[in-house]
Amino acid sequence: MNKEVEEFIQGKSFAVAGVSRNKQKFGSAIYTDLKERGYKVFAVNPGMTDFDGSPCYPNVGAINDKVDGVIVCVPPAKGEQVVKDTAAAGIKKIWLQQGADSPALVKQAQDLGLSTVSGKCVLMYMEPVKSIHSFHRFIARLFGQL
Repeated sequence: MNKEVEEFIQGKSFAVAGVSRNKQKFGSAIYTDLKERGYKVFAVNPGMTDFDGSPCYPNVGAINDKVDGVIVCVPPAKGEQVVKDTAAAGIKKIWLQQGADSPALVKQAQDLGLSTVSGKCVLMYMEPVKSIHSFHRFIARLFGQL
């Protein structure tokens, strides 16, 4: 596991940018899964005021609580603002979920001094790893890609 992944998964509270009313979408599924695992999670979507009975914030900076890292589950074009908001909020760790990352977005995050993870699924690393993600983790470890 690389340093950025190891540092990110040490956190206990995460903002998930990209939750939606469709609970099958990555952002919603990640939020729900992390909450079930006992993490403190904050939903972020500027078009929603609540998600699954909890407040939904318009941006990362609106969260009035400690956030250890931000998980980005929006297209790269929308991710640019999330990256800026993360840095402006003083949060130092960001995970660009698969499909939300791009070389330009990774560079932007790194240029802003953020510890950046990209090209990986956060659910393969957040303990306890379960279901299909434990199988994916096994395969990644087998091929030296964890």
